[in-house]
Amino acid sequence: MTEDSIPNKRIFKDPVHDYVEYDPWICSFIDTPHFQRLRYVKQLGISYYVYPGASHNRFEHCLGVGHLARMMAQHLQKSQPSLGITDEHIRCVELAGLCHDLGHGPWSHVWDGHFIPKALPNHPKWSHEQASEMMFDDMVKKYRSLDISPEDVETVKALISGRKERCKLGTTMPFLFEIVANDLNGIDVDKFDYIARDCHAVGEKRNIAMTRLIHSARVIDGQICYDIKDANSVYELFYTRFSLHKNIYNHKTTRAIEYMIMDVLLIAQKHMKFAEYIDVPEKYLHLTDDLFHSINMTESEELEPARKIIHRIQTRDLYRRVDYKIMDWDDKEFCQTHITPEAIVHAAKNANLEGVEQSLVAELTVDHVIVDVSKMHYGRGVDNPIYQVKFYSKHEPNVCRRAESGDVSLLMPEKFGELLLRIYTKEERFMGLVQTAYRHVLRTLPMPGEAAGIVTIVPTPPATEAPSTPRALTSTLSFGVPQSRASRPFGRTPSYSDNQFTTLPPNCQSRSPTRISSRNLKRARESSIELDIDNPPPTRKSMRLASVSGPTK
Repeated sequence: MTEDSIPNKRIFKDPVHDYVEYDPWICSFIDTPHFQRLRYVKQLGISYYVYPGASHNRFEHCLGVGHLARMMAQHLQKSQPSLGITDEHIRCVELAGLCHDLGHGPWSHVWDGHFIPKALPNHPKWSHEQASEMMFDDMVKKYRSLDISPEDVETVKALISGRKERCKLGTTMPFLFEIVANDLNGIDVDKFDYIARDCHAVGEKRNIAMTRLIHSARVIDGQICYDIKDANSVYELFYTRFSLHKNIYNHKTTRAIEYMIMDVLLIAQKHMKFAEYIDVPEKYLHLTDDLFHSINMTESEELEPARKIIHRIQTRDLYRRVDYKIMDWDDKEFCQTHITPEAIVHAAKNANLEGVEQSLVAELTVDHVIVDVSKMHYGRGVDNPIYQVKFYSKHEPNVCRRAESGDVSLLMPEKFGELLLRIYTKEERFMGLVQTAYRHVLRTLPMPGEAAGIVTIVPTPPATEAPSTPRALTSTLSFGVPQSRASRPFGRTPSYSDNQFTTLPPNCQSRSPTRISSRNLKRARESSIELDIDNPPPTRKSMRLASVSGPTK
C-alpha cells in the first residue's frame, strides 16, 4: 500500500452525509465488480415492498460507512497523537468500512439469516461477514492492480470481523477494531450509517448525533469511550435501533413477504442450486436481488409453484398475520417448543373448537401455518446497553468508568429486550380457524417454568453494575391498597391471554380492504352482465356530454 498523497479525489453526493470524498486508491476498490455488485442488493431487503422510499442499496451504505470510519480514525489521530495512529492505519480502517458488506446476499439478512440455514442445514455456520472476507480475498486476487500488501489484507479482514486477535494490530491498537464492527458494546460507524440512512429512507425523522459522537470519542485504557454529557445520545442510538427493528425491519407485512420469498427460494433451490454459491466467489458475484426475476422468467414446470408465489406477491395476495403477542425475553425456548404449527393444527382438528367450519378444518395442514418469533432489543439482549459503554468527563479526560443509575435517566425500562410472537397463515381463508386454534393452544399451555417443574417467584435481575431504575413496588399501591395482578394492565410478567385487539370470528376469511374491495369489484362486474342491454349503464363520456349540454327538455 503506497503512502503517496494524491490530490485527485472522487466526490459522491450522498443524501445522508452530503459530499463524501474518496481518493484514487480507495476508488480502485470501488471500481470492481465485487463492490459494484452491491448496487443490486437492497439495504432493507423486503422492506421496500412496504416502504417505497426504502430503495437504497448496500452500495451507498458501504460508501457511508467507509466515510465515517475514516472520520473516526482521523479524529482519534488528531486528538490523541500519542496513540500512534498512522495514515496507513486510517486507510485500512477506511477500506474495512467500505468493504464490510461485500458478502451480503439477495435481500440482505433474508439470505444469511433465514434462507441459508434452511437450504443448507448441514453446512457449517455461515454469515455474510465470512462472505465479505471471501469476496475481499477474491477481489484482491483477481485485480492485481489493487495496491495492497498481504499483511494489510489480513488487517482489513480482521477489522471487518471485529476480531482483534487475528492480526498484530489487535495487540497494539485494539481500539481500531471498535470502529467498524464493535463487538464490545455495539457502538460503531456501521450502526451510525444504517440507522441514519434507514430513517431517512422510510421517513423517520430522527437525529442520532453521529458527528457529535465521533468527535466525543476518546481512547482510554485501549477502549473507545465517550463524554458523559453525550450519554443520552448514546442511549438514543440504542433506542432508535430498537425502534427500527420493532416498527420497520420486523413490520408484519415485511415479515409476511419475507416468508413468501423464503418459499420461493426453497422451491427454486431444489433445481437451481444457488445456495451452494456461498463458497464460490466467482458465482456468488452474480447473486443479487435480480434472482427474483431470474426465477420468475423460467418456464420449467418444476418452478411453477415458485412463480405462483411471485405472482401472489405482485398482486398483493400475501400471507396473512392472524394474531400476535409480546412475550418475555426468557420465554423464547418455551414458545418455540409449545407454540408450533403442529400444535395449532392439532388443536384445530382435535379440540372440538366452536364456530369453525369443518370443511376448512379438514383442509388445514401444517404447511398453512407459520409461527414467527422475533427478538426485539436495544442491542445487548435483555441488558441495558449503556452498561457496556465507558464514559469520561472533562474534569478527568483520561479516566473512564461506566455510567451509574442517575447519570443518564431514571426513566428507563426494567428490561431491554422482548419477544414478538406472530402467527401467520399462507391462505387467508384459514385466518379465523388458525387464530381460534392458536388461542386454544395458548389457553392450554403450562406457564413457563411449570413445564420443567419449576415455579419462579421473582426473576433474577441481569448481572449489571447498577440497576437503571429502582425496583417497582408490586405489593401495594401508594394508597396502601393491595394491587392484584389483574389490575395491572402492563404487568412485568407477560400474559398468555388472548390479544383483545386482533380477535376474529372463527370463520373469518379476510380482513384486508384490498382483498375485500377486489371481491366486491368482481361481484359488480359479474352482476353487470345481467343488466338490460337496451339500457346500458352510463359511461364517463356520456355523463360528461350530459353535464355540458344541460338537462333535456
